[in-house]
Order: sequence, then structure tokens, then C-alpha cells
Amino acid sequence: MTDTSPILMWFRRDLRLGDHAALTYAIRSGRPVIPIFIRDDIVDAQGAAPRFRLGLSLDDLDSRLSSRGSRLILRQGNALEVLRDLIAHTGAGAVYWSRLYDPDSKRRDTAVKSALKAEGIVAQSFAGHILFEPWTVETKTGGFYKVYSPFWKAVRGSELRPCLPEPKTMAAPDTWPVSDALSDWSLGADMRRGAAVIASHCVVGEVAAQRRLSNFIADKVANYKSKRDFPAASVTSGLSENLTYGEISPLACWHAGWAALNDGVGEAEHFLKEVVWREFAYHLIHHTPHIVDQNWREGWEGFSWSSNDSDAVLAWKQGRTGIPFVDAAMREMYVTGVMHNRARMIVASYLTKHMLVDWRIGRDWFADCLIDWDPASNAMGWQWVAGCGPDAAPYFRVFNPVTQAEKFDPDHDYLNRWIAEDRAHPHPDALSYFDATPIGWNLRQDAAYATPIVGLKEGRDRALATYSGYKSK
Repeated sequence: MTDTSPILMWFRRDLRLGDHAALTYAIRSGRPVIPIFIRDDIVDAQGAAPRFRLGLSLDDLDSRLSSRGSRLILRQGNALEVLRDLIAHTGAGAVYWSRLYDPDSKRRDTAVKSALKAEGIVAQSFAGHILFEPWTVETKTGGFYKVYSPFWKAVRGSELRPCLPEPKTMAAPDTWPVSDALSDWSLGADMRRGAAVIASHCVVGEVAAQRRLSNFIADKVANYKSKRDFPAASVTSGLSENLTYGEISPLACWHAGWAALNDGVGEAEHFLKEVVWREFAYHLIHHTPHIVDQNWREGWEGFSWSSNDSDAVLAWKQGRTGIPFVDAAMREMYVTGVMHNRARMIVASYLTKHMLVDWRIGRDWFADCLIDWDPASNAMGWQWVAGCGPDAAPYFRVFNPVTQAEKFDPDHDYLNRWIAEDRAHPHPDALSYFDATPIGWNLRQDAAYATPIVGLKEGRDRALATYSGYKSK
């Protein structure tokens, strides 16, 4: 007998139709497909900005599904219990999803798959969130990679499958199950007045992501290597936002980058390296899941970082450290929901080195404020800068925000865009910061600019002494 029972297509961080292996496989079966999204504890544990941005992506996905005669079913609760309820009411015989690799998602998915299979339901996971399954890339001795450069060399020449096409139509069930209303979820509630500010900077959905990639390859990738560290230059792809929610696949980025490189655009290789840097983060989070919340390197648990949420830490969060490059970057994040990669290194170094604050405090603030928050990249990036993570550079490296600004923002275009104090005609984006910040912070554009909470020489000397003293024990 031919199985005509519906398939539940469980969307998570793969909110697209094109190049979607799980969805493609479900549609090719000829059976009815019921797209679902479950708001469970893992979703609710996300910060304010990621949850807000997730809501925009879910709305876009539902519109795209509707154009193909389908719809997105929203449910809230424990994932396994929700799936069981949907199976009972729809007669579904299978559940498909794209694999995730962070510890919480892996624990959930393993439990769900085991329980459903025991109950006679087909539970099948597919690749698609990353390019290379973490267990498929090994060193010559059979282990996993702990340093990025050899990881890049190992995958650089890989031949990967073509992107899968978007489905034109999909079979619908005879009766659709009841769905929550997205508006009732209020995913952006914690953003308060900041939601309207950040929304104007979001580039949402699969079509917009594909356009963003095309424009980047056509207009920017040729200058990517030479100008990507200049935060005012606007030559980066911006695709981290879309990759976070799976609005575009990393495979689409990979093929576009290689096509440009094969066409003679040499700087495209550095874009490919950034795509693979994300892969490396997921390689590590799979093999060393403690990277999420514990020091990745052994011997760092006793390091004397401060874990107090002090007035100085609040000033760092507010972009009021008195160090212009640091403050500009923090304000960029608060207004746009993203931050330039060079700036991320500077603000992380200032917090963990000059201020000697635990990297996990920075990790958590980024997780609350970034619309491109990614569990693997965020954790690895913070540990990379703090010195306790996977990095071949010296652990005692301390970025100087002033010399970094002189090198990468020589005309102060970035600083002037994001800092309003002491400027006769502040940039509109700098003023937007005061529209986005909590009223309780009581920040005003006509206030004097902050004095440094930690002097650069003082902070550097203290950091070097602390690091050297600790490592000599």
C-alpha cells in the first residue's frame, strides 16, 4: 500500500523554501506536507532581539508558503508533546526536520527522534544548516580540528551538491490543524520601543536574502578582502542575519563565492573563508559542546575575570565607556541589531582585557541584542577574543581601540555615524540610539560625552600583568 499520511515538516533555523533538503524530500514523496513551527523552551530562551527578528522571519515564511497553497502551523509547548498532538489530529506518519548542533537542540532532537520512532512514527533529520556535517571533517589522525586554518585547508577544495530548487507547489492535507496566531505570541514584546528602530534595518526573508547575496557578489565582493575591516565602508555581505534564521542556505553562499572566485575575483576567497569560519564554530560546538558556557581551553577556570554586573559593565552595555570606537560599536548594535565584525573584536577585547570582565557577560548581552545571534559563532567569537578559546594567536593579545580606529576609521565616519554627544549636527543614526534605549536609562543626546571608565594604558598593563601572572602559576 502507498503511504498517503501527511508529513509534518518541522521548521526551526531553516526558514526558507529553496535549497531545503528536508522540505524537498517531503514534497517529492507526494504526500501532504504540513509545515509547522514550535515555540518551545529553546525558542523562549533566546534574547529579546533574536525573538523579535524570528517573528519577522516566521511571518515571511508563512506568506511564501501561502503563495504555494500551503501555510505555517504555529504551536507552543514541549516539542515532543506538540508533535504527538499534531500526529494524533492529522494522522501524520512522519516528521522531518533539519539538523541543529548546539547542545540544547541536540538533546531535544535526540529525545524526540527516539520517542517518535518507538511509537512507530518516521522521524528523519536532514543536513542543511551548515555545509559540512561536523563528523565528516577529520584530521589525518581521525580527530576533529581545533585550529581554523587547517580546517579551512581541509574543506577548501570540496565539491558540494548544487542548490535544490524552490518547490512550485506542495500537497496540502484535507484538513489543516489549528494554529496559533503569530501576533498572539508577541515575540517582539521585550524589545519595547526599540523594535520600531531595529525593524527599519532588518532585511527579512528568503527573497531579500537572495537579493542581498546577489548584490554583494555583483558590487562588493571584489573589494571584500581590502576593505572588510573598515566599518564605514559597507562592503560586507550582511548575510549573517539571514543565515541565522536559515532564510538562505550556506550552500548558496558557497556556490556564489566560488563562482566569483572562478570568474577571477580573487578577494572572493576571503568571503568563502568567512562562510567556513561559521562552519568551524559548528564543528567545535559539536565536538566540544562546553564551548557554549565554559572556557574552551583547559586551565582557564580559575582566571580572575570579574563576573559582577557593575556600573562599569552597564556603561559598556550602554555604549558609554568613553572610548569612541567601543561606544560607536555598541550603539550600532542597539540601533541596527548587528555590529561590524572588526568592531565586535574591539568591544569584546575592551570588556575582557581592559575591564577584565568575564566573557560570558558579553556573550549574554550580545545574545540579547543581536538579530544575527548564533549560538556557535557567538560563543566561539567571545572565547577567541578573551584568550580562552580556539585561536593560534597569543592569549594575551589586547586590541587598542584608538589605534584600531586610526587604522580602520581614519576619517571618523563610523564614529560620527554612531556618537551624537558633543556634535553640532549628529547623524540621524546616532540620534536613533536615544529613541531605542530603555527610558529607564535616562540617556540624552545633549549630555556631555562620557570620560573613559578604564584608561587604555592602565587597562592594558593590568590585563598583561593578570594574564602573565595567571599563566606563570
